[in-house]
Amino acid sequence: MPVLFGTSLAVVAGGARLDPLRFLLALAAMMILHSAANMLSDVHDFRRGLDREVTPVSGAIVRCWLTDKAVERGAYVLFGLGVALGLLLAGLTGVVLLAIGGVGVLIGFFYSALKSHAWGDFAVFMDFGILGGLGAWVVQSRAFDWRPVVWTVPMAMLVIAILHANNWRDTASDAERRVRTVASLLGDRGSFAYYGFLIFGSMALALLFVAGPRFFPGWGLPALPWTSAVVLLGFPTALALWGRAKRRRAPRRPLDFIILDGATAQYNLVFGLLYTAGLWLDFLIRLIRK
Repeated sequence: MPVLFGTSLAVVAGGARLDPLRFLLALAAMMILHSAANMLSDVHDFRRGLDREVTPVSGAIVRCWLTDKAVERGAYVLFGLGVALGLLLAGLTGVVLLAIGGVGVLIGFFYSALKSHAWGDFAVFMDFGILGGLGAWVVQSRAFDWRPVVWTVPMAMLVIAILHANNWRDTASDAERRVRTVASLLGDRGSFAYYGFLIFGSMALALLFVAGPRFFPGWGLPALPWTSAVVLLGFPTALALWGRAKRRRAPRRPLDFIILDGATAQYNLVFGLLYTAGLWLDFLIRLIRK
């Protein structure tokens, strides 16, 4: 989603000419590197005894479909492929993208260590939010700009919400293995409040980016188009997630809290598509008016 949003932002707000090939290469690189980071994280979690019992969200290692060594080798192959694509894009784009991609790869490679010391939320916020959106902007525009950094924050918050739902569920097992996450530091009540802040705060921030600069021109940042308020269509889904989190001790369905991370990921998709659609709606309206 950050790649799609950053690309759209570069074209609609930045005036860049869409390069479909670069967009597809950037999207492929992000998906490959994201997969590599997830696979390596699964390996480390399994070896530390964090993931041993099969649940609906278990991966291939826990289900004994693949060995941890096989998944580790696959992760290294994907890291290599993702880096190769990144270098190709950097060669086509410039040194700015090389710096963005380099930071992203390092964060992804060392994600497990960061997660164990309560830096996981920051890692996914940067890698699968800010850096993804900014990198996609640079791929199309070939220049750095603060707009994708700021305007991608709501989507990045929802990426944190996905991870937090996972860590919140695993607080007990993480504590047994001395793994510190933001969820374990906050405790159950704090995690509930934090989750609400992430899913509702992301929408509130998007609306602030729409209205704030219009009412307070001194912000120095252009306003998002009014059509970006279309993210409000996702509010009922956010409320439903909040309800599932609230009923975590007595869920309506047995797996409601266990698979909250997956449900949050689905909401992230909905929000991201709406957020991106708001840009293109503004583009179409301006095109029609011409």
